Amino acid sequence: MKVTVIGTGYVGLVTGACLSEMGNHVLCLDVDKRKIEILNSGGIPIHEPGLEEMVKRNAADGRLQFTTDIAAAVHHGTLQFIGVGTPPDEDGSADLQYVLAAARNIGQHMTDYKVIVDKSTVPVGTADRVRAAVQVVLAERGVSVDFAVVSNPEFLKEGAAVEDFMRLDRILIGADDERARLLMRAIYAPFSRNRDKLLLMDTRSAELTKYAANAMLATRISFMNELARLAERVGADIELVRHGIGSDPRIGTHFLYAGTGYGGSCFPKDVKALVRTGHEMGIDLRVLTAVEAANDSQKRVLVDKVVARFGENLQGRSFALWGLAFKPNTDDMREAPSRVIVHELLRRGAAIRAYDPVAMDEARRVFGDLPGLSFASHQADALRDADALLIVTEWRAFKSPDFEQMRALLKEPLIFDGRNLFDPALVRSLGLEYHAIGRGEA
Repeated sequence: MKVTVIGTGYVGLVTGACLSEMGNHVLCLDVDKRKIEILNSGGIPIHEPGLEEMVKRNAADGRLQFTTDIAAAVHHGTLQFIGVGTPPDEDGSADLQYVLAAARNIGQHMTDYKVIVDKSTVPVGTADRVRAAVQVVLAERGVSVDFAVVSNPEFLKEGAAVEDFMRLDRILIGADDERARLLMRAIYAPFSRNRDKLLLMDTRSAELTKYAANAMLATRISFMNELARLAERVGADIELVRHGIGSDPRIGTHFLYAGTGYGGSCFPKDVKALVRTGHEMGIDLRVLTAVEAANDSQKRVLVDKVVARFGENLQGRSFALWGLAFKPNTDDMREAPSRVIVHELLRRGAAIRAYDPVAMDEARRVFGDLPGLSFASHQADALRDADALLIVTEWRAFKSPDFEQMRALLKEPLIFDGRNLFDPALVRSLGLEYHAIGRGEA
């Protein structure tokens, strides 16, 4: 099939690459010339394991191409996937300007039947707005062209997006047009050979399902973070609690890890947008409002522990920081807890030497030339003469460090572990002071 994907960010590029991997001829459109130049020169503008190899392979075979030519992109595909960004607006709602601009461009150039697929995470009712935007442009052109709008939200985890797409556990299709449903079944048929993974519903239910899924996962994270705070006060171990409740099949084991709060491009934005939608409908979504407040507070939990240990005035103190990306296997720093932690420590006069296996370039772009912040070329280099180590992201490379080397390099053998990577008894037996999340204090 011929497919157009509008947007070459995280959602668009993964979608385009994976659909081309299944033999489709995919043309990816982006108005950002720099991104297209990177892609046409054999690179990719984001970090995602396995994506670069897939892009290169399918581009070399002629199944995956990139362009800034809007007209050519619209003419290419019967299926037009919209995978552009929906950043939060000032009031917390999702900003749909890029989605609606893509819809208008399709309406401006289409000459035959198109299925316009909302792949971006969008509020309930967006499919109707996309349909209306296209109809307005067609009316202005004085032409009548048949088209359908489909909601097909993605359920991909950053750091495992390629694997998630190639092994989809469910495929959500919100559509009212039978021809569009048949085409969507066809494009996803190779991903459903062992069982039918398609869930068919109306567009509004599909749109709400995506927000509901992300809000539920965010809720589990904030719930465990609040329990972790309670565990510290009552002398319990949140890791043991996690195992205890996770063994209940009604609860399960996923997204029960206490830490420094969630970040990234999805959970913070989608929780805000869902709360905003509730306000617009006259409903106060109190649980999600609390989830957001708990997460904002949790991003400061390591700073609170540092202050409790050293005092408010951190002038003359130096800290090593491991992990800048909001999660492992990505360079994404949107809403990352590290951003809050760095600014709070610097505000109190501390110096920070930070390291991340992948996100160093992105961190330099995000932070700029902040006085007091420097970057280490290796995780061990960050430790040298630091008053303590702060662990913010649970990269694999951090999970089995050389504790003897750590003791030798740190000015004080002190760890603030924001991801509960180690056994407290083991670390303390090796002569290090250890402060984790919800695991009690020695």
